[in-house]
This record gives sequence, structure tokens and C-alpha cells, in this order.
Amino acid sequence: MKGIIVGFRRSKTRIYYDYAIIKVENVNSKEEARKLIGKKVKVGDNLGVIVNVHGNKGKVRAKFKRGLHPESIGKEVEINV
Repeated sequence: MKGIIVGFRRSKTRIYYDYAIIKVENVNSKEEARKLIGKKVKVGDNLGVIVNVHGNKGKVRAKFKRGLHPESIGKEVEINV
């Protein structure tokens, strides 16, 4: 299964580069996205885990071991289902 990084978790003044917001192919609801929690995510050689859903349209939040570079927005990720 594939997805695209659309942004990072953030607050008013800080961006958390180790948390990525991912739009997953063919997932369009919160219920479908909940089934992905706990699955492994890979971006290049950086590994992460889906920890929660983000919003109502099927996006998920993934925590990575190392922070991602800001240029990784728009890059494709591999999700092991």
C-alpha cells in the first residue's frame, strides 16, 4: 500500500518533523484509516509506525525514529499491511 506525505504535525510555533501526516491511497474515511494504526511505514531508509488518524478524510499520523527532512513533503511512502 502506498501513501504521500502531505505535511508534519505542528503547533502554532513548532513543527514536529518526526510526525508526518500521510494521505493513503484508497482510504477515504476515518473508519478505514483506523484499521491502519500500528502498521509500519517506510520512507527511504527511515522507519515509522502509524499512531493515529488525522481528521475525518482518511489521513493518518506516523511517528518516525528520526525526523524527516522538510523536502520529504510530497514523497511517496510504503505501508506494510
